[in-house]
Amino acid sequence: MVVIAGETTGTESEMAQYCVNRNAQSTGEHEVHNLATCTVLPNPENRLALGNHVNCYTAVAAAKRTYPTADGCKVCSPACHSR
Repeated sequence: MVVIAGETTGTESEMAQYCVNRNAQSTGEHEVHNLATCTVLPNPENRLALGNHVNCYTAVAAAKRTYPTADGCKVCSPACHSR
């Protein structure tokens, strides 16, 4: 297992499911959330599934294919939160 900027990476069994909020924040970004650990998840109808990722960096990259302004959630993905 490797830790990169506060995010753990490892085997497929250590991957987490991520989603991105379909609704943008007031500042314009769509937040990416870890479904297993986040305490501020968007309502289910506002979630776009991103699948399993080893860390928030790959989840944010996947979200940016749909929402170029995607950013990590400050609660569950602080290493990827930049706004």
